[in-house]
Formats: sequence, C-alpha cells, structure tokens
Amino acid sequence: MERRHALKLMGATGALAALGACARPTGPGTIVDIASSNPDFSTLTAALQAAGLVDTLNGAGPFTVFAPTDAAFAALPAGTVESLLLPENRAQLQNILTYHVVPGAITSDQILDRRVTVETVQGGTLTVNGQVGKVGDVRVNDANVILPDIIASNGVIHAIDGVLLP
Repeated sequence: MERRHALKLMGATGALAALGACARPTGPGTIVDIASSNPDFSTLTAALQAAGLVDTLNGAGPFTVFAPTDAAFAALPAGTVESLLLPENRAQLQNILTYHVVPGAITSDQILDRRVTVETVQGGTLTVNGQVGKVGDVRVNDANVILPDIIASNGVIHAIDGVLLP
C-alpha cells in the first residue's frame, strides 16, 4: 500500500515538473516596473515620469539605482518635491535623479567591508560605504540603504532613506 502511494506521489511530482518546464518564465521586471509596483516608490515613480527618465531606466542597462523611498522625499523641506515636479524644473529634477543612478549592477555583497567611490550617470560621484560597523549596513553618502538588492531585469535597486543631492 505504501509503495503504491509513493509511486503515485513520484508520478504527480514528475507531472508537475513537466508542467513547470513548459511554463513561461516570469522573471523580474525592469527597474521602472519594480519601482512603479512598489507603493514605497510612488514619489520616485512620479519624479521619473516628470523628468522623462522612464524610457532610460526601462532600457537594457545594467543600472544600479539608489532609490529614495516616499519617506525620504517627504523629509525634504516643504514644497520641494512639488516644485521639482513642475515642468520648468525638469532639468534640475533630471540632475538629481541621475545622481542616484550608477552604470552597472552593484549588489551589496560587492561592497560589504569596503568603501568605494562610484561615478553616477549625472557625472558626480557617490561614496558607498559598506564598512559602517554592522554586518549588512551600507551607506551612500549620508543615506542608509534600508532594503538592498532588489533585482531587476536591467539592474538592481537599493532603497535608501534619504534623497541624494549633487
């Protein structure tokens, strides 16, 4: 009796594996797809749209984005975000947002126990410090990485608790 049950279980497992092999892979979306599907990045998503950077960050990449959360944007002085989203401030917004983007995919394991300076798409540099003191802590300039290694099809996102200003 137990043998028959084991054979049925093995057959069912094999059938599931065969169906799984036929299923279409659903891997991660692009950086913009992931940011726009995460409610903690709604301000960032609106800023990317206002700056005209959606197509760029939907591109092949790879990119590393140090992504400020909504709370990070909310900590800016009152009216700052609203002002930056105005069409006449598009160049300034692009400058700020591209300062958060680094060419290439940098994951947290590549910088733990290291301090590196990386060039941004904007042309400035960021100090990425993986020597903060506690295992897993990483700082970018004065912001803390609060959620590292959100893997996208065209790079990686690290959620940060501050907005980086060039």
